[in-house]
Amino acid sequence: MTVLHRVETDLAEEDTAAVAAPRHSPLEHRSAEFERATALGPRGVRLREEPFLTQLDLRVPPDEVASGAIAETLGLTPPAANEVSGDEERALLWLGPDEWLLVAEEERARGVLRAVRAAQQEARGSSVDVSANRTTLRLAGPAAREVLEKVCSLDLHPRAFSVGDCAQTLLGRAGAVLWQVGAEPEYRVLVRCSFAEYLADLLLDAMAEFLEG
Repeated sequence: MTVLHRVETDLAEEDTAAVAAPRHSPLEHRSAEFERATALGPRGVRLREEPFLTQLDLRVPPDEVASGAIAETLGLTPPAANEVSGDEERALLWLGPDEWLLVAEEERARGVLRAVRAAQQEARGSSVDVSANRTTLRLAGPAAREVLEKVCSLDLHPRAFSVGDCAQTLLGRAGAVLWQVGAEPEYRVLVRCSFAEYLADLLLDAMAEFLEG
């Protein structure tokens, strides 16, 4: 009970700090530029930032007891290799045999953190809040796959990479987590904040031909 009380207190303090301090995302100053780069039509593509998603790096021993305890608490099925369990509001992304990335909407952060910490009192493993480590770019439209294929060596054909798939990969020279969230196609690209400007430039350059067309 003492541990749970401390968690509640910590979360309350975090919430108070979040209200007091205004937040700024790495790419907020480029939203108008992203809008201007939007291409419409059958070869359209659009880019925007999705800032402040909750992201927890979970290390879970690859056994049914440990992974099952975490997944049951979150109400999510343990994902298979390079797959995603859940939806855009709350999901587990497979990063390795003993590593998942929990991604949730910002407004669900407190509940998600509480659930994970409570579950890990009953099972081995660790959780690290990496929300401030990355921002998220959302790339969507009929030409989104073609844009990514210019900067990524993965096979992104639907038979190899489709809705509900994820992978750690390189986009240009930037490491990122790529997650296909929609069939349009539509992708979330989770990238370290220090590489966000570079990746935005890279994707905008790859999108240019579709705007001109």
